[in-house]
Amino acid sequence: MDTKFHLAFKVKDIESTIKFYNVILGCKLGRQTKNWVDFNFFGHQLSAHISDKIPKLDYCGKVEDLKVPIPHFGCIVNNDTFNNIKNRLEKHNINFIFKPQKRYQNKKGEQQTMFILDYSNNPLEFKIFEKKDDIFT
Repeated sequence: MDTKFHLAFKVKDIESTIKFYNVILGCKLGRQTKNWVDFNFFGHQLSAHISDKIPKLDYCGKVEDLKVPIPHFGCIVNNDTFNNIKNRLEKHNINFIFKPQKRYQNKKGEQQTMFILDYSNNPLEFKIFEKKDDIFT
């Protein structure tokens, strides 16, 4: 079965959102109006909608010794895509909440992960698993 997720989320403006997702991350621009814009987010559909009520960050998640922002979204990608994203973020001087790092080293669920904020303060995580079978275990 070929399924895709769709996520609608809040942003402060369309211009900075297009810069972040299209120019920096390289996500293909989809349909847009003056109030929302769609992106092909690594094969999935993101819909960014303008709002003056962007939620405050809440670092309530605890993973190993890291406090991670909840909610957050992102994508599980392959090694080449992960490195491409990392390089694009570094090229555009995007600050990492958590720089690319390995978690659960030599354990089930071993992964590389990185966290960033978009220009509307939405937290995103990108990760790769050493073994695809570990994604849900």
